Amino acid sequence: MNAQASADDLILQVEHLSMKFGGLVAIGDLSFQARRGEITALIGPNGAGKTTVFNCITGFYKPTEGMITLNKRDGSTYLLERLPNHEIPARANVARTFQNIRLFSGMTLLENLLVAQHNKLMKASGYTFLGLFGFPSYRQASAESIDLARHWLEKADLVDRADDPAGDLPYGAQRRLEIARAMCTGPELLCLDEPAAGLNPRESAALNELLMDIKNSTSILLIEHDMSVVMQISDHVVVLEYGRKISDGNPQSVRTDPRVIAAYLGVDDEEVETVLTEVGDEDVIEQLDTGPDAAHGPGNSASMMAGPVSDTVEHADEGERVTVSKGASKAAQVDARSASVAGKPAPVAKKAAKVSTAKAAPKKTAAKAAAAKADSASKGKQAAAKPAAGKRGGRK
Repeated sequence: MNAQASADDLILQVEHLSMKFGGLVAIGDLSFQARRGEITALIGPNGAGKTTVFNCITGFYKPTEGMITLNKRDGSTYLLERLPNHEIPARANVARTFQNIRLFSGMTLLENLLVAQHNKLMKASGYTFLGLFGFPSYRQASAESIDLARHWLEKADLVDRADDPAGDLPYGAQRRLEIARAMCTGPELLCLDEPAAGLNPRESAALNELLMDIKNSTSILLIEHDMSVVMQISDHVVVLEYGRKISDGNPQSVRTDPRVIAAYLGVDDEEVETVLTEVGDEDVIEQLDTGPDAAHGPGNSASMMAGPVSDTVEHADEGERVTVSKGASKAAQVDARSASVAGKPAPVAKKAAKVSTAKAAPKKTAAKAAAAKADSASKGKQAAAKPAAGKRGGRK
């Protein structure tokens, strides 16, 4: 009974999702779940494959492998990878926004939200005929659409500018308007691709308030780099690196995961070394200076991966696998070395002290080398001077 209830709480199930473009693996064997009434955040470094996941869920891409299941409130289930892309918002009620704002800048705010209800209005108008003659059914549908648009304008704190062109809004307000427009389609799952990108702290706070309000009626799947947004409003966080899942849990567990810190959170190499030292990763620290091989990595125009990739997810029958250059995946280094450290009898604290000593040594290497060189030169001069004096004495 509990298992069934838990399954009913899931609005989205992604199972063994893979997406490749020729030899480039954007997503490899990804599985995660999103619960109804929660905000699930999908985070990771640039090029980790987050937007590709969104494109697979919303029908812009058809995945190479895997299954994407959407469970609606009425009990109906849809396999999104099998639906035509135009039926995913219409039948499965999945809406999305994009990294770049896509408003109709010449239309007013109200008109932008009415455009989102185009299908409903066209159906009520009998595809123009009933609307042309002002039938009551169309007038009622039109009034309901305007009320819904004004409702979301109020939620987005934009109702006072309902008759202004969308292009006249400041950037943060345009972001909220785009989310309000998506909500006018009546989605059960709202996919937001970096909605806080380019926002200042005040605008981010307004966005957080809007998303928490939306969460009461609609589940949200969120891609975001702004950790102040992710950690404050997310119920569940999934972390990607090189198209693979490296962490999955609540914000607190993800925040303290050394693999996430090493792979994503934008720390300097010195801070990464500190994290790895705490888990005893001596070999990993030595390898941190070894980045992806530029000669065999992707070109300047490629942004999906940071290292060379030969093929896709490993399969027993085809032997396919992902190969990333040594040192490219810091999360993988943490996993591999942590497993190695677990089998050794030495305590982590002792190893950490050893590593700290080893780290301190290189900082003095240049100074010591210079001192040794100077000392050697001085001794050489003295040695050269003594034989010369002896020879002169012999002549006398």
